Amino acid sequence: MASEVNAETEAFLVEVCWHYFINEMTQSEVAALMGITRLRVNQAIKTARAGGLVRVEIQSPHVTRFRLQEELGQRFGLEDAIVAPANRENYDFQLPAGAALANYLAAGLREARWRLIGVSWGMTLKNAMTHLPRMQFPHVEIVSMIGGTSQGASFNAFGVASGFADRLGASYSLFAAPVYLSPGTDREEFLSDAVFSAHLQKLENLDLAVLVAGDLSEKSVLMTTGVPTNVSAAELTAKGAVGDVVGHFIDRDGREIDHFINDCAVGIRLGALEKVPERVLAAAGAHKVDVIIAAIRRGLVTTLITDDVTAELLLARTAP
Repeated sequence: MASEVNAETEAFLVEVCWHYFINEMTQSEVAALMGITRLRVNQAIKTARAGGLVRVEIQSPHVTRFRLQEELGQRFGLEDAIVAPANRENYDFQLPAGAALANYLAAGLREARWRLIGVSWGMTLKNAMTHLPRMQFPHVEIVSMIGGTSQGASFNAFGVASGFADRLGASYSLFAAPVYLSPGTDREEFLSDAVFSAHLQKLENLDLAVLVAGDLSEKSVLMTTGVPTNVSAAELTAKGAVGDVVGHFIDRDGREIDHFINDCAVGIRLGALEKVPERVLAAAGAHKVDVIIAAIRRGLVTTLITDDVTAELLLARTAP
């Protein structure tokens, strides 16, 4: 009789699992059939799985994405990682990450997780904005974390903050200043104005910071429309920069480079950014791999939102 089979033998484990997985019987039904307890059935299933006798495979393209999310979280010590599927034949590095960010924000807002939300700027955030459903959160405030430019109104700091607020039925506050002050301008004195002081105080109390990362190529909106004309990508690279986060240029380890442009940046300081409880970085593209890694190494990111193309590159770049 099957009930007489020694529970330690492989044959016993296989028989239990065959009835449970192949015959689709419940654990109680297996126990009754084999004349053993339900607890013993449960233990046999666990033993079989642990010993490799049973392997559950899910045949779905989504499995790869879930695996990437788990690996990213473990590799970089993130609280969460969200990987969106990209169209590899017609690759758009801004669209999937932006759409995934919109879903993330909508879900968090419905759970009332945030009241003060700081936003950066760029096309990824513009894409997120257009994918957000229209909602009503009058007690939420969108706070610009960086100064703006006179170009790219729909995706610069001014357009992004007001656009998000419009979609969410929220209020908003703009950092009504340029991204960079003219060299020689006393930043502390400039920001001591009461209007800026009130805005900086809000940045000290953010619940969520929504970030993007820029590289040093012409794909970067900041490099093409924001940096002073006397600053070149070549000299920033020579200083060790791999890109920027909220206008601050950092090296491969996330340290701010020794260049006057960082002293001229108008916006939240990286030290203050590190203290924001939740910091989500939405960024994708092969050209952003280095700056994404740098931002994570600096401790600027608790949640990474990217696409599967970039996720694979991030893991390959940091392979043991």
